[in-house]
Amino acid sequence: MKQLIGTGVALITPFKTDFSVDVDALHRIVNYCVDGGVDYLVVLGTTGESVTLTKEEKQLVIDTVTIANAGRLPLVVGVGGNNTVAVIEDLQKLDLTNFDAVLSVSPYYNRPTQEGIYQHFKAIAQVSPKPIILYNVPGRTGSNMLPETVARLADVENIVAIKEASGNMVQVQEMIQACPKDFHVISGDDFTALATVLAGGSGVISVLGQGLPREFSNMIRSGLNRNVDEAYRQHYELQEGMGLIFKEGNPAGIKAIFEVLGLSGASVRLPLIEASDSLKKNIANFVKPFKVFA
Repeated sequence: MKQLIGTGVALITPFKTDFSVDVDALHRIVNYCVDGGVDYLVVLGTTGESVTLTKEEKQLVIDTVTIANAGRLPLVVGVGGNNTVAVIEDLQKLDLTNFDAVLSVSPYYNRPTQEGIYQHFKAIAQVSPKPIILYNVPGRTGSNMLPETVARLADVENIVAIKEASGNMVQVQEMIQACPKDFHVISGDDFTALATVLAGGSGVISVLGQGLPREFSNMIRSGLNRNVDEAYRQHYELQEGMGLIFKEGNPAGIKAIFEVLGLSGASVRLPLIEASDSLKKNIANFVKPFKVFA
């Protein structure tokens, strides 16, 4: 799965002012990311507000991204949940022909034990027609997938990577050390993306990277090439933006960047709310030096 090396971006789902899916804006964002040099696209993740999309809207997003991408970059689709049987049914029903892998979040709200997490993903991997990327995001799920559990799952056929968003670099390092060399440990947190790469990880699935694709993907490439001084210079240029886009929740911040860039509106669906005017002003000031590319 060399497709998972480098910068993946967790695409937003843009909405019109009436909160319907903005297909034209999604086309523009896909083209912007491809032209900006990212390595792969991830659809229907948390940043894509998948939990507030209907099944019909999810299919619309899949179809739109597939058409806009036109085979230029590898595609990953989010299929996860806290009901193992329901996730299995979704994987069996979805047409995953155009996708290279499935991103599946650790069960949330149930708060399963480590053995429960292991059995959940083992069952999913056995039926999935595409390789599985585990997704550990304790801040959203209420449970943490420990390195020893990830190492066990790395030995399961059809599980090829983890998107690790605990923000704990000691845990990231333990995962990299515990897992096979061909298993990809991918940062799921923009702040730890470079540190993860320099520790031996494969890259990032980024939020900010879709707003500033050229700059973010160049930073990750510098890290992968062990051009450490240049990588950190690029990281510090982007660091303020990493904080700003999460200040009032994701994806309100990144949608504000796309509004500044003129690629889509900033609408999000309840219970999320749009970024405040003060945050939008700060985001606009941050983006200004980078806006030439857009």
